[in-house]
Amino acid sequence: MLAFFMKRLASLVFTMLVVSALVFAAFEFTPGQVATKILGPFSTQDQRDRLMEELGLNRPVYERYLEWLGVLPGWTATSSADGKPTGRCVKPGVPPEETPTFCGVLQGELGYSTLYKMPVNDIIWDRLGNTLLLAAIAFAVMVPLSILFGITAGMREGSKLDRSISVASIVTTSVPEFASGVFLASIFVIGLGWLPGTAPLDSSAGWPIAAQLVLPVAVIVLYDLGYVVRMVRASMVEVMTRPYIRTAVLKGLTFRDVIMKHALRNAMIAPFTVILLQINYMITGVVVVEAVFAYPGFGRMLLDSALSQDVATVQAASLFAVLVSVCTQIAGDLGYMMLNPRIRFS
Repeated sequence: MLAFFMKRLASLVFTMLVVSALVFAAFEFTPGQVATKILGPFSTQDQRDRLMEELGLNRPVYERYLEWLGVLPGWTATSSADGKPTGRCVKPGVPPEETPTFCGVLQGELGYSTLYKMPVNDIIWDRLGNTLLLAAIAFAVMVPLSILFGITAGMREGSKLDRSISVASIVTTSVPEFASGVFLASIFVIGLGWLPGTAPLDSSAGWPIAAQLVLPVAVIVLYDLGYVVRMVRASMVEVMTRPYIRTAVLKGLTFRDVIMKHALRNAMIAPFTVILLQINYMITGVVVVEAVFAYPGFGRMLLDSALSQDVATVQAASLFAVLVSVCTQIAGDLGYMMLNPRIRFS
C-alpha cells in the first residue's frame, strides 16, 4: 500500500510539473503576445516594449518559467504608471526599485490579477471557498440519493420501478445545466417567487444565503445524479447475478441480509471511483451553473479571467484544476483497493 501511494505521489509531482510547463508555454512562449494579452489589443508598441522590460519578458522562456515556478530568484516590481504591482511576486510595501527574491508557485505566490486588480492569492482562495461550499452541499445530497436509487433499481431489474428510475436518470442527465437552471428559475423564481434568481452570497439583498444556494445545488444534483444512478444500477445488476448471491439466498438468508451483507459492498466497488471523479466536475466544471445564477465561484472566475486574458489567474486556476483531478484519481484508486481485497493483496 505504501509503495503504491509513493508511486502515485511521484506521478502527481511529475504530472504537475508537465502541466505547469504546458500552461506557462501556452501563455508566455511568445513574449509579445503576453504583453498584448495584459495591455489589450489597442496598446501601442512602446507600451508593450516597456511592459516586456518591466516583467523581464524579453529574457529566455526557460528562465522565466523557472522564475515563475519559484526555482530561480525572480523580481518584485511596481508599475511606473500607476504604482500597482505588475510582477509575479506581489508583496505589499515593496519599494518601487526591483528586488531579486525567490517568489513563484512553489512559494505560494500566484501572481497579480489584471482583471480583479489584486494578487491572485486574494481572489482565488475566496472563489474556491465559495465553490467548495456549493460542491460539498451538492455532493452530500447527490451521493446518498444516487446510491439509494441505483441500488433500488438494480435489485429489481426489469420492474416498473427500475424502468421509471432509469428513464428519469436518462432525462435528468440529458438536460443541459443552463436549460434546467432556466426551467427551475421560471418555476420557483418567476412563477412562485419562493427563491431568488441569483446567488451572490450576499444576504443584504433580502434573501438568506441558504435560500440562494437552493437552485444552484438543485441544478448540479439533477445533472449529476442520473449518471451516477445508472452506474450504481449497472453494478448492482451485475452483482445480483453472481453465484455467491445465489448461494446466500439458498442458505436461507433474508433478502435484506443478502443485499446489505453480500451485494452492497461488492456493488459499490466500480461506482466508487466514478463518484469520487464527480468532485472534479463540482469544483472545476460548474461554470455554467455559476454563470446562470451569478455565483461567485471558481469556475466563473476562470471563465471571466480567460475572456479578459488575465494570464496569471488562468495559469493558477489551471494548475489547481489539474491538481484536483489527479488527487481525486489517487483517492479513487486507494478507495478501490480498500473495497477490493484482491487488488490490495496483489
